[in-house]
Amino acid sequence: MSTQALTLETHDETVKDGIVLIDFWADWCGPCKQFAPVFEQASEQHGDITFTKVDTEEQQQLAARYGITSIPTLVAYRDGIPVFGQPGALPGPALEDLIQQVKSLDMDQVKQQYAQALEAQQQQAQEQAQQQSAPQRQGVRAGTDPAAF
Repeated sequence: MSTQALTLETHDETVKDGIVLIDFWADWCGPCKQFAPVFEQASEQHGDITFTKVDTEEQQQLAARYGITSIPTLVAYRDGIPVFGQPGALPGPALEDLIQQVKSLDMDQVKQQYAQALEAQQQQAQEQAQQQSAPQRQGVRAGTDPAAF
């Protein structure tokens, strides 16, 4: 199986099932060009995995959604959950090792940890919103210690 282009429009549907590897790249990037044949070869060896590429020049919104600041960047999903993300070109054996690690994940445990992380993130966002909406208190001094402020 060869690689396919990933766009903002096709992203959510593409990553929702199975193992999906995303290579963020650009035509002007030397390390991206070195990594491309490694990624392509892995795609031919692993027909059970979806290999996708995001041209960061053409898909700037999608790259921004991921906060891509360095390319190439490789992101791995399994069953709709991002399980790996790292900038830098990987040599073939390291990519193969990563694929085996993603395949061997205990997804029940990953799903539980992911749900807990999302819950904590939502709680933190709510707390920040409450802090921002709370009225600012005027400088009321408690005691006479100047270090108490």
